[in-house]
Amino acid sequence: MLQTKTRAPAPRTDATDPAPSGDASGVRAILKRSLIAVTQGQIPDVARLLDGHTPINLVARSDRFLALQLLGTWHQLLAIAREFEAVQQRRTTERAGEAADIAGSFAEVLGRVAQSGASAATVNAAVRRLRVGPTMTAHPTETKRVTVLANHRRIYRRLTDLLGRSWAPREEDAHLQALTSEIELLWLTGELRLEKPTVAQEVAWGLYFFGEVLYDAVPTLHEMLTDALRRLSYDATPGAFLRFSSWIGGDRDGNPHVTADVTRAALRAYRRAALASYRPVLDQMCHDLSLSLSVADVPQPLLAMVAEQLDLCGPAADTTRWHNAAEPFRQGATALLIRLNATIAADAGETPQATPFRNAREFLTAVTALDAGLLAVGAQNTSARRTRPLMRRIETFGFHTVSLDIRQNATVINRTVAAVLRARGEVVPDEGSPAWSQVIAHVLQHDTALDMDTADLPEEAVETLDLFRLMAETRARERGAIGAFILSMTTSADDILAVYLLARWTATAADAAQDAPLHIEVVPLLETIDDLRAATDILETLFANRTVRRAIRDHGDAQEIMLGYSDSNKDGGFLTSNWELSKAQTAVQRIGARHRIAISFFHGRGGSVSRGGAPAGRAIAAQPEGTVDGRLRVTEQGEIVSAKFANRGTALGNLEFLTAAVLRHTLEQPTDRRSSDSPEFNEALAALAGLSQVKYLDLTGTQGFIDYFNAASPVEELALLKIGSRPAKRFGTGVRDLSDLRAIPWVFAWSQNRHMLTGWYGIGSALSSFTRVRGDDGLDLLRRMFERSRLFRLVIDEAEKVLFQADMAIARAYAGLVQDDAVRDAVFAKIEREYDLTRNMILAVTGGGDLSRRFPDYRAQADAIRPQMIGVHRMQIDLLDRVRRAGGADSADPADVDSLLMSIHVISSGLGWTG
Repeated sequence: MLQTKTRAPAPRTDATDPAPSGDASGVRAILKRSLIAVTQGQIPDVARLLDGHTPINLVARSDRFLALQLLGTWHQLLAIAREFEAVQQRRTTERAGEAADIAGSFAEVLGRVAQSGASAATVNAAVRRLRVGPTMTAHPTETKRVTVLANHRRIYRRLTDLLGRSWAPREEDAHLQALTSEIELLWLTGELRLEKPTVAQEVAWGLYFFGEVLYDAVPTLHEMLTDALRRLSYDATPGAFLRFSSWIGGDRDGNPHVTADVTRAALRAYRRAALASYRPVLDQMCHDLSLSLSVADVPQPLLAMVAEQLDLCGPAADTTRWHNAAEPFRQGATALLIRLNATIAADAGETPQATPFRNAREFLTAVTALDAGLLAVGAQNTSARRTRPLMRRIETFGFHTVSLDIRQNATVINRTVAAVLRARGEVVPDEGSPAWSQVIAHVLQHDTALDMDTADLPEEAVETLDLFRLMAETRARERGAIGAFILSMTTSADDILAVYLLARWTATAADAAQDAPLHIEVVPLLETIDDLRAATDILETLFANRTVRRAIRDHGDAQEIMLGYSDSNKDGGFLTSNWELSKAQTAVQRIGARHRIAISFFHGRGGSVSRGGAPAGRAIAAQPEGTVDGRLRVTEQGEIVSAKFANRGTALGNLEFLTAAVLRHTLEQPTDRRSSDSPEFNEALAALAGLSQVKYLDLTGTQGFIDYFNAASPVEELALLKIGSRPAKRFGTGVRDLSDLRAIPWVFAWSQNRHMLTGWYGIGSALSSFTRVRGDDGLDLLRRMFERSRLFRLVIDEAEKVLFQADMAIARAYAGLVQDDAVRDAVFAKIEREYDLTRNMILAVTGGGDLSRRFPDYRAQADAIRPQMIGVHRMQIDLLDRVRRAGGADSADPADVDSLLMSIHVISSGLGWTG
């Protein structure tokens, strides 16, 4: 199944085609001509299919799969074109003026800060405490394999080669042929996975972006910030302000495939990648650092450092001493490379003759000494291009690439604690009862490391204890390799205390004493609306616990809180979710201040609007006052990772916008925030959120709503896509209740059928009710909020864009799949009425004449593929009907199943997101 068919070889492009152009239409025209050249021998009417003139649902059944693959490939090429165009536009803007002309850049943000009168001391302090944490996750929303990602990268490079210079006709034709060759490979490579990826494959997928882009991009980003500060005469020297984390290999919430052994293997892979990444850098330095004692007055400390490093190189040092006798910098680089290779060999179980590095800190110290020597002899440019970038890389990536977060569900943690207590012969009270709270608090205060045979415990408990031992051992060896323990579905302080208890029971010998601080950072993940509202009570109890307080002090009196966007949206809708998240942050920040604990937030954002996806700058600007303060973590989930980090220019832009947005929020004047977060606005938002949630719950509580969802969307068929190692359902149950379903397929399915209600439902009724009660004054207030409240503006803007992507005509066709007429009519009538109301109310608030007129690029992008997409939706509806009538995927015609899965892929790639 899902194998790409091949026919006649694709013809070469015509060398007489118009000359390439770097503008948007030119780039897309080049890609379209190449794709047509590659596919015209295999698919009838290629050009008309691409333009939407021939509806794809009218293609012969025998050609459906290839026609769908054609559109899927074209959507991928369009995404590459947009990425290329964005980078070129940024460069054009900077060439025509300066970096400060790029909205959201370091130069623009710091320029505004300077104009506001912020003192140098204030700016310098903010830069010093700047910590931004992109966190890679393997959420099952990425349909592309590493092979396809690599092909995309080569196409991007070929475009750069073709359009980057003025070529002679013969040279230009050669570049066009090279580009067409890469597109041919993309076409002939199967897009969809034949098997679900293993966790190891997901780790390799995540590491691809580091090896290809991020290792090299980080030093450049550091220099971009340094340059922006220097141009404004700020003397701050940024530290390693980026701290990459990952869940890939550590996220076991609902994923039985992530075991302690799998996590151990992931840690090895991340370490192996980091160590290997330094090899080519040191190898180049061995060739380049030819500074000679006969020319340079090399300082004694550098000579001593080189001699010390050579002494640790074993027999290999003799050759280096003789071969580069008058070149101490080259000797030093060679010695570091020898020791790095010894470190890699030792990790592989070999016995190297040279002494391995104990840790990344030792490696960094040696490179820093090499850099100091270069500066001492006046080689500032060499330092800037060789040793300084390497230092930035070591500071950021160490010997671990990422800090691997561990995520597990609170139910598993509590079951493990109960299993241990039961095995010790203790009475185990009901979880959540006052007696349970007393037992957890007492045991945490009085216990030390476990002194019992745990082999007879339930398998889940044994596995969980093994995981905690692995965390303790890894952290003792290299603290940065293990990140936070993310406790999903945190509902009480007891849930968090149970994690600390497991850490106490599995502490290393050095930390086994009862009064030793627990070297674990526990981050509660507050996902549901109820949990967000309970946050203050949870933290008050937590911060009052002596053991927890000691552990927090060990982490610099700082506590991170993770906020879940997906489940709160599923609970109450888009508007309510955003308000509850904002309100919870403000409340939690106050609790932290009262306990003298610095609170930082980890935002669990996904790719779609419904899961928190929004432009980084605006999303961060909309956070409440004081809730960023230089520190922010965000998840980069699934297809968003490849969209942001597949190419160097794109990655630099996204990382700069993210970091600059954190800096802007941190340095913003309080008066600017107060105009956005006024009590009047917040009171109105609270009322709107309540009204919106009532309407949303009215829909989800409609009789037969889940049956409608299952029938009118491909939610069950999504499980056939091999896009992640994790099951679609948290605990393997059928979808009979919303709590059974993960947020990703919930959003994914509503996107496929173009209802998209997760991004707008309830907003129209809330706005309408608000203005009905308050009259013209209410509408005037909403319009003022739209102009001045960043949170309200963000919600309205993103809801408007989602409404534009929704299509009630297509949605009605999907509703036709619902067999129960009464259920279909009742649910769809509510959705259609609310869609019309929301559209009208948003336009009334914004003063717009039509949806998304305010977002011309967004509108043009959607309109360009609308004719194609209508045909794909019609085809998908027919395929869903065929497959279901045949009794499901196992009984249906394999060709229909293949085409159905490809249609899901094409729709998601056209929309730009899955879940």
